[in-house]
Amino acid sequence: MSFPERVYTVEEVEKARTYIKKGWKHRLRVKGSDEFKHKAKEALKLVKTAKYYDFLRSYIRDIVEIEGFSQLRESEVAIWANKEIVSDPIDAASFFVQKTQQMKDFLEDKPYYGGQAETRAVEKRLEFLEALKKKSKKNDVKKRCEEILKSWAESRFL
Repeated sequence: MSFPERVYTVEEVEKARTYIKKGWKHRLRVKGSDEFKHKAKEALKLVKTAKYYDFLRSYIRDIVEIEGFSQLRESEVAIWANKEIVSDPIDAASFFVQKTQQMKDFLEDKPYYGGQAETRAVEKRLEFLEALKKKSKKNDVKKRCEEILKSWAESRFL
């Protein structure tokens, strides 16, 4: 037996949930153009730096380049991302973590979109940025994390 190819039916969701509870980690695949793969892998290195890579691999199987809106594809256990989202590796890494939190909520049968769910996912994104800022040894990464965190803080009060 293996992790379900798709996670759509009640049985597939239950099977995926069981695998994750037992410690399942996907062999993460990045699909797309060479440029997209390079940029996405830069972002994933930052996810590793912040120690969130196992979290991501527990819930996400693929990161796929698409033309259009970047989004979580729950049934495919994938993040669809456009080339613009990966242009800033730090922001891309935080986006990947946010979508991973939404996938986790989906599999745990919690609301994964809308008000409170979006708040939880954004809080996970901000938690990741704080962890990356703390764990990175690169000053430019720390500075960019601070800029993004400041931007999120300002947007919450609009």
